[in-house]
Amino acid sequence: MSFSLATWNINSVRLREPIVLKLLQEEAPDVLCLQECKSPVDKIPTEGFAALGYTHMVARGQKGYNGVAILSRLPMVEAGDKDFATLGHARHIAGRLENGVTIHNFYVPAGGDVPDREKNEKFGQKLDYLTEMRDWFQSERPTKSILVGDLNIAPREDDVWSHKKLLKVVSHTPIEVEHLAQTQDAGGWVDITRQDIPEGQLYSWWSYRARDWSAADKGRRLDHVWATPDISAAGHSSRILRDARGWEKPSDHAPVFATFDL
Repeated sequence: MSFSLATWNINSVRLREPIVLKLLQEEAPDVLCLQECKSPVDKIPTEGFAALGYTHMVARGQKGYNGVAILSRLPMVEAGDKDFATLGHARHIAGRLENGVTIHNFYVPAGGDVPDREKNEKFGQKLDYLTEMRDWFQSERPTKSILVGDLNIAPREDDVWSHKKLLKVVSHTPIEVEHLAQTQDAGGWVDITRQDIPEGQLYSWWSYRARDWSAADKGRRLDHVWATPDISAAGHSSRILRDARGWEKPSDHAPVFATFDL
């Protein structure tokens, strides 16, 4: 079977329900993974999604913060969740499709503004979260799995608008990039987006602070689609729907897509 998948930090699924519906209607991915839903699970507006055929959902939520959900029009069962770094946050959920593929949806902590764990507790929590992800993948090597989400790190020089200017900015500091690389290596994860689009500037996030985000184009690739080596060759058709950043009342993230033939 072939299925398409999208990942999107929606920055409040209730506030931005109209653009989620727009994406589902216009792009129709088989699976949509959302982060930063900012909603208890029972308050997620599922009726409109179900009316479009997305009758399956696995989710973890909390009021006003964090939250992850996987919407699917393919049969899917819940496959667990993890509370890395013991933060008590809704930042991970997994679902399994009928073909045996497990989809992990992550929302890694942003890490605050100061890249120093001594001065900024949130930065330490981010590094600890990634370390525990790494340790999990080392102890339970994943197979036939896809990992997506807002990982809040732009690892490559061409994943940011200016490598030099962002080296000391949270999301692109060397220690974060190193932690993400260790996490990726621990699971043998393949970056599907960069497998498909190996060269060139590529962004999925543009700050709300920019008066004209598109003209300034000071973006970062914070949102990722990875797959385990046993299925990575099946991934293709990667793209970032930049236009969604300009929709009415947008998220500051754009959806990232991939298709898998499995």
